[in-house]
Amino acid sequence: MTVMLEARNVTKRFGGLVAVDDASMTVTKGGITGLIGPNGAGKTTFFNLLSGFMVPNEGEILFKGQAIKGLRPSQICRLGMTRTFQIVKPFPELTVLENVMIGAFSQTPKPKEAREISYEVLKTVGYDQNADVSAGALPVAGRKRVELAKALATGPELLLLDEVLAGLTPTEMWAMIDVLSRVRDQGMTILIVEHVMAVIMNLCSHIVVINYGRKIAEGGPQEVSRNPAVLQAYLGTDYDVSGHAAKAASSREASHQGLYDA
Repeated sequence: MTVMLEARNVTKRFGGLVAVDDASMTVTKGGITGLIGPNGAGKTTFFNLLSGFMVPNEGEILFKGQAIKGLRPSQICRLGMTRTFQIVKPFPELTVLENVMIGAFSQTPKPKEAREISYEVLKTVGYDQNADVSAGALPVAGRKRVELAKALATGPELLLLDEVLAGLTPTEMWAMIDVLSRVRDQGMTILIVEHVMAVIMNLCSHIVVINYGRKIAEGGPQEVSRNPAVLQAYLGTDYDVSGHAAKAASSREASHQGLYDA
């Protein structure tokens, strides 16, 4: 398997607080890797380090074998890695298509080409019929699709998704899961931070778990779901995530409680 992204013994300190503590992980080409952990575990900080928005105090980060520690996010984006943000802030005065074109301009300076790229990306995320809608009028689910489309328009090889399903209803979540599955099937490599365990268990082939900034487990969904350290730190000792995930996956009419446990 080809390694797309590798973090080696990464540490990030904020004064006396160690937010990420000697953490290592790899993301292999072509699949979806999940990064999970309880609130305050250091997931977003780790994401910020991987994408260049923060610089580690210690350790190395390599993308396609190239050291990227210290590079700006724009430089990393041009290398082929981009990310979304949990809090979605489209340019409200622009249309959906114009918002996505902002990402496409990282590939080409020509407006006509950027428009063509953006329209094709909107087709991929199932939002091309809303291309001329003002972004300021979109509901949360629509803004999430535009955020995803904007990132895809940069032409990434690796896409980092930071809680792309946060704030969505169960029906909207399953629709977005379909979109992410379609993006994966087109060859995109994805690293996703997500709290909804039904999503992680259905989408991810490999999962990394961190707690207090340290990696405590990694492996396939079933392996991780049965790891005592994960059950203790993230889910609680009485939580049967494997049974829950199977139940949630069996019906797209799952209740709010069924999706939001954990």
